[in-house]
Amino acid sequence: MGESGLKEFEPEILAFACHYCAYAAADLAGSMRLQYPTNVKIIKLPCSGKIDIIYILKALEAGADGILVAG
Repeated sequence: MGESGLKEFEPEILAFACHYCAYAAADLAGSMRLQYPTNVKIIKLPCSGKIDIIYILKALEAGADGILVAG
């Protein structure tokens, strides 16, 4: 909480990650006991180049504050 007693804004980030690249890197980071923020949720995709805009729009509609597409 901040000085005024109000909870600070922490955005919910949804990361669409390529199975062979970005997801593999996140998995390796987990194996090495490295941490990333709990407000980041990772979704594994076969290929980030094939992501359809509808998935991004649905994620924002469902309440995600930000989207990351990682390949």
